Amino acid sequence: MPTSNLSRSVLVGALSSLTLLAACGPSPTDAPRTGDEVKERAIEAQTARQRTGAEIQDRTLNRVVHTVYLCDNGERLSVDFDNPRQMATIRNSSGEAIDLYQERAADGIWYRASNVELRGKGVLATWSVEGRQPTECRAVD
Repeated sequence: MPTSNLSRSVLVGALSSLTLLAACGPSPTDAPRTGDEVKERAIEAQTARQRTGAEIQDRTLNRVVHTVYLCDNGERLSVDFDNPRQMATIRNSSGEAIDLYQERAADGIWYRASNVELRGKGVLATWSVEGRQPTECRAVD
């Protein structure tokens, strides 16, 4: 059955496009062949994206860091640590906002105002409000 010129042109165009697309991608010889090669490439890519300790510290000390804590008493605390101003703004489950000021801690964090305090290390913190039992909290975000 004879092929029309239009069909032949479409076929040639499609083959040309496929050839060009194949030429744009990585060559098959560059592709990792074994599981070890795949793992090694993944580690190299991850290492290239990692920040140095100094970069991480600078970023943390010079920005506002947002964290959410869930506490043992059922309270949810949304905290904005404003490191440049040495403050933390805490919003509790009922939406009340409280500004706390950073205190010098031997290790970890310590923020307080006249009747409230947030102390902790790592993902754990203790939330204290005058007249209430202190509660343990865990950072979830």
